[in-house]
Amino acid sequence: MKNRIKALAREYAPAFIDIRHHIHSHPELSFQEYATSAFIRQKLDEFGVPYQANVAGTGIVALIQGRDPGSRTIAIRADMDALPITEANDVPYKSQHEGVMHACGHDVHTTCVLGATRILQELKDELTGTVKILFQPGEEKHPGGASLMIKDGALENPRPDAILGLHVHPSLEVGRLGFRGGKYMASADEIYITVKGKGGHAAAPHLTTDTILVASHLVVSLQQIISRNNDPFSPSVLSICAFNGGHTTNVIPSEVKLMGTFRAMDETWRFKAHELIRQQVTAIAQAMGAEIDIEILVGYPTLYNNEQVTAQARSLAAGYLGDAQVEDTEVRMGAEDFAYYSQVIPACFFRLGTANKAKGIISGVHTPTFNIDESAIEIGMGAMAYLAASLQR
Repeated sequence: MKNRIKALAREYAPAFIDIRHHIHSHPELSFQEYATSAFIRQKLDEFGVPYQANVAGTGIVALIQGRDPGSRTIAIRADMDALPITEANDVPYKSQHEGVMHACGHDVHTTCVLGATRILQELKDELTGTVKILFQPGEEKHPGGASLMIKDGALENPRPDAILGLHVHPSLEVGRLGFRGGKYMASADEIYITVKGKGGHAAAPHLTTDTILVASHLVVSLQQIISRNNDPFSPSVLSICAFNGGHTTNVIPSEVKLMGTFRAMDETWRFKAHELIRQQVTAIAQAMGAEIDIEILVGYPTLYNNEQVTAQARSLAAGYLGDAQVEDTEVRMGAEDFAYYSQVIPACFFRLGTANKAKGIISGVHTPTFNIDESAIEIGMGAMAYLAASLQR
């Protein structure tokens, strides 16, 4: 099976690099992946793979059934959406949609999973069990397409024994894969604070509520939530990223808005911190004579890689690529809506090396110059096919 998959990945790689170029040049924003979804359905029709469309809007769930299909079900997932970024790369497959770009590599994820689908469909008579393939919308936008796919039954009929996902990793050299069991990526919540008070002339602050000063105290004091309440061995981050208020040099504004993000690796601490943030913000504002509105938008949960599934997947990957090409990857405070799947069924989310320092391919995700060494396509589609075919219940 391993040698067959390697041979097919090598044979199909040029065609799937072309597929990646098509998807990359036609990016679509979250929950607007209409053409991308239609393109994927066209390819699934060509491959002879049955599917259900319109899951969570533009999502697709496909099934490949081998021998004894009820013996095990392994799911593999790809996200399809792009980001509101203007591409700066000078390549023939540059984004044709101004202001929209596959800057997070979802075109690569979709291509690799689509390639794995073709390989597995060709080998289905040698495959034991069922592979469920999820093409998911809206990873980049709250509430996350994964949560909506789950609500629409993507993990039922049949229910997977485990789910696999991959993500490009621009700091990992092409040809390598990265794995980590246990807590792997952080939860991500959005914080919106509005400080209100009587504005007025800057020369007479005693006649106003100095909303700028109040907001400044909030920015500084909120860091104590992390430094004095959280377990120092459990990573957590609170960052205020926007401070908006006032429009001139001599007027204290009646309103200041703050926005930020809160990240945590522990779900219990996560929601305890929400209460501490609300209490501290409210108390400081009241003590300084201001009114406060605060909203904490609960986002993606912590991504937890099942230790047993991840260890098995890592071992299989080492057998497929060689021990030297597989490594442990770091805990990340970034967030991913794949976390929703990991909260429901055993999951393994791993990293696909896409960098090539010798060729200057080193730009990070979410930047206008992000790109990959496209030899990663063959590796990604082959490895995903082999893991899905070989992972046991």
